[in-house]
Amino acid sequence: MQETPAATLDRRTVHQARVFTITCDRVRLPNGHETTMDVVRHVRSVILIPMPDPEHVVLVRQYRYVIDRWIWELPAGNTEPGEEPDVSARRECAEETGQVPSSVERLGSFYPTPGYCDEQMIFYKLTGLTPAPDARLDPDELLEPHVMTVRDARRLVTDGEIVDMKTALGLTLIP
Repeated sequence: MQETPAATLDRRTVHQARVFTITCDRVRLPNGHETTMDVVRHVRSVILIPMPDPEHVVLVRQYRYVIDRWIWELPAGNTEPGEEPDVSARRECAEETGQVPSSVERLGSFYPTPGYCDEQMIFYKLTGLTPAPDARLDPDELLEPHVMTVRDARRLVTDGEIVDMKTALGLTLIP
């Protein structure tokens, strides 16, 4: 099958929010058919795997309004305009864990919902953690960082305690 790109014939913004925009796109698909696609345009995000040592990982217990519950997650955040993802990873690590990494290693990137959203999640392993001066959470964040063994974190996935897909995937990216 020949891989030709789709052509955007028209784009209309339906909703503009702080970190995403919803557009209604009229497109010509690679097979020549024309259709309308509703798309969530989301900034890139960074998913952090902070590791104080090879046996431990930092997870955050975070309240998520959309599902109205506290859940275990890997720390994560959005890139700022013009900010390189590795810089975002360092900044978000300090903000969400109170730790600054000396090493930031990109492990891969994934699209969590490519059927309707263009968000790219970039996963980073962060090591050499030291206390961050003046770490502050964003006003809409309610979270608590916790250090646990990688084994215990993976057990939370199999026990159904981790319900966040990026966290379940991220824990598979470390040995």
